Amino acid sequence: MAASRPQSDDENGKVPRTARGRQTLRKLLDAAAKEFGEKGFHEASISGITRRAGTALGSFYTYFDSKDMIFRALVQDMSRQVAQHAGKAVEGQSGAFAIERSALHAFLDFARENREIYRIIDEAEFADPASFREHYETTAARILERLKRGEASGEIREGMAEPHAWALMGMNVFLGLRYSIWSEGEDSAEIADMANDMLRRGIAKD
Repeated sequence: MAASRPQSDDENGKVPRTARGRQTLRKLLDAAAKEFGEKGFHEASISGITRRAGTALGSFYTYFDSKDMIFRALVQDMSRQVAQHAGKAVEGQSGAFAIERSALHAFLDFARENREIYRIIDEAEFADPASFREHYETTAARILERLKRGEASGEIREGMAEPHAWALMGMNVFLGLRYSIWSEGEDSAEIADMANDMLRRGIAKD
């Protein structure tokens, strides 16, 4: 997992106040990603998470009250990491299509490095539906904001941003599944170029 700053569930109110605490929480979230990714929500265990993290059981309960709570925090954490990777990739970029290409490229690379994200997010539909919906709604909202700027700049035809934000998100998810999870050695830059060309043909303003 990427070493971004972890955040626990806001409702839990157990945000670490020290660098050591943040490091422990990061270890727990990374270990949880491996545990849930390999075993699934129902077979995963708190003891398995702490064993992978190399932490005491008491450290787990310092930050989380249950397996459900760390799963929820993990979904939120992974969603934030996707946003951070995409945000960093598009910094300094101009042009709606160049930005979407960079964001997709970053997502494909992230999915390849963090393959467990697909199982975890998919299981969230049943284990934590609110987090599942929040993940996709916030992802679509970020894409919509970018496409709206493309409309304002005249690059994208008016009225095309909303439906294409959701369509683009869905396409990106399955491109990641096909080329980052199921395939080995695929060039994510080439896939991003192909998808961007499809997007351009669909919504570019003549």
